[in-house]
Amino acid sequence: MGTLKDRYCVVGVGETEYSRNSGRTTRAMAVEAIRKAMDDAGLGPKDVDGMMSYQGNDSTPSLIVGPDLAIRLNFWMDVVGGGSSTEALIGLAMGAIEVGLCRTVAIFRSMNGYTEVRIGGTGTRAAAPVRGQELAWRPYGMTSAGQNFAPTFMRHMYDYGTTSEQVAHVKVAHSTHASQNPKALHKERVTVEDVLNSRWIVKPLHLLDCCVETDNATCLIVTSAERARDLRQRPIHIMGVAGRVSKPRTDFHFAHGPISRVAGYYAKDIVFPMAGIGPEDVDLTGSYDAFTFTTLLQLEEYGFCKKGEGGAYVSSGSIELGGARPNNTSGGHLCEAYTHGMNLVIENVRQLRGTADDYCPGWAEGKHSYDYSPGKCRQVEDAEIAMNLGWSTPATGSALILRR
Repeated sequence: MGTLKDRYCVVGVGETEYSRNSGRTTRAMAVEAIRKAMDDAGLGPKDVDGMMSYQGNDSTPSLIVGPDLAIRLNFWMDVVGGGSSTEALIGLAMGAIEVGLCRTVAIFRSMNGYTEVRIGGTGTRAAAPVRGQELAWRPYGMTSAGQNFAPTFMRHMYDYGTTSEQVAHVKVAHSTHASQNPKALHKERVTVEDVLNSRWIVKPLHLLDCCVETDNATCLIVTSAERARDLRQRPIHIMGVAGRVSKPRTDFHFAHGPISRVAGYYAKDIVFPMAGIGPEDVDLTGSYDAFTFTTLLQLEEYGFCKKGEGGAYVSSGSIELGGARPNNTSGGHLCEAYTHGMNLVIENVRQLRGTADDYCPGWAEGKHSYDYSPGKCRQVEDAEIAMNLGWSTPATGSALILRR
């Protein structure tokens, strides 16, 4: 895979409105997001011949969506998966093009994650029979992601003295970024005190430590660097990818120590050598933030700070706009929308193009003020390299490194 560095690009991105009441089918939303990504890239139906998606039994397959767009597919694949899927499917799309299965791949995620199939341990998910891998957690009261991940979070606090106040700074930073994002669901800036005063969900997680739930569809398009040169947007090159890397145990993820270790510890040894860079070369990150703590843990494991120093890192201002390495500049899953990771990649693509949509009058032409005061800019100045840190559980993750 190392030989594929810079040979493939993300050339188009698109999404629907991020809402809590789409009033639409996942099929209709998928068509809109893909069409917007095609328009963004300057591609027509005959130019796209591959399609991939991921879902949790809550979406519409590629073979239904493709014909709605007048696309005849030479290659398609729908997979079951969540937070580590986006980066993994980008890698698989590169491989499919490399071996000649197709030329250009649209990757989408469409979900009514608030009005239909919700992610937490409520509704239809809670009522479903216990079977398969769920036998590893549901009988023990781990019916939601927060309950499942809590042992990892609590152990980090025990081992390193990490405090709720420190972790709350992730929400504070992401809410600040969302306040500069016209399409974010939650644009209100919050304080550390707001986070700590919100009700407990499962210790150590308060309500405001948890992501939003939304209805939305998202899409990105991958093709070769050679084809990308002739398309509408600045090509964003793929330097490296690691997909669905796992810890030695995935069922009882806390059974293999250190308990606070997450899959990024292993993924970093794939993605950084492939890209030929180190964490110090990355200008901004998009770290999966199903919870404030997931961002902190991943920033540690990928080497943006030392293990155990994540609390100090996220509370130092480093992850904020204007800081050393801004994270989730759209507001991420905590504030913009929950898309199982794809909106985080879309955001980094726009950041590298210099066209992050904010309140600067000329943002679409890449004209930004770099004034990060309320109601102004969220474009990172002179961003050259961005990295996405995907997360499914503490035991499974993925990563992607992009450059302009």
